[in-house]
Amino acid sequence: MGPVDQLVDRRLRKAEASGSNPDRSIMSIITKKFFLRDADIVARDLLGCTLVRDLDNEVLRGKIVETEAYFGAGDPASRAYGGKLKQINRWMWEEGGTTFVYMVHGNWLFNVITGANGDPSGVLIRGIEPLEGVEKMKKNRSKIKKMCDMTNGPGKLTKAMEITKEHNGLNVYDESSIIRIEEGKRDEDVGSSRRIGVSMDLEKDLRFFLKDNPFVSRKGGVQNVKR
Repeated sequence: MGPVDQLVDRRLRKAEASGSNPDRSIMSIITKKFFLRDADIVARDLLGCTLVRDLDNEVLRGKIVETEAYFGAGDPASRAYGGKLKQINRWMWEEGGTTFVYMVHGNWLFNVITGANGDPSGVLIRGIEPLEGVEKMKKNRSKIKKMCDMTNGPGKLTKAMEITKEHNGLNVYDESSIIRIEEGKRDEDVGSSRRIGVSMDLEKDLRFFLKDNPFVSRKGGVQNVKR
């Protein structure tokens, strides 16, 4: 087991040991106002926050460690590019804090809408570090060889947390929602790069990540990769 695997193993064992008693003092629900801002600001500020999923009488939690911001019709990589399409991307025109889940290459990708109603933009959650419900996530990702591969990518974390298109239109600032986002603490430096997997990108960094976290999909500055 290499150094990275040892670090991941220690983190996961610590999360498992916490069981259903995480530190609630840092887990207040994020308010709606948080999401009514520009996507790049929200994307950066979401790092260190906690993605929560209620599933089968169990609570799954993961620290958000990697995000990407997407804007509206002027962003060629955005789901809003080309205009509003009924049942495909309509959720992007909802108010900030609304969930938007769509499929790319057989994987569900989980997004949270930002800004005002009718002005499309959002944040893709690209990676989380498991904090609670680790065994359930392991079961959902049983074929992985390395534990850091459990949730270090947008399609991986949706599999681990069983998030699909059925979870479109939820409000992550609603305490009763089965998917919500809680406050957390950021104790790692933030890095940024161009977005991953897009052939036409905007001329600024819109991907943000916690530099030293093993659950980030790719480290350091990353050049654009064509699909």
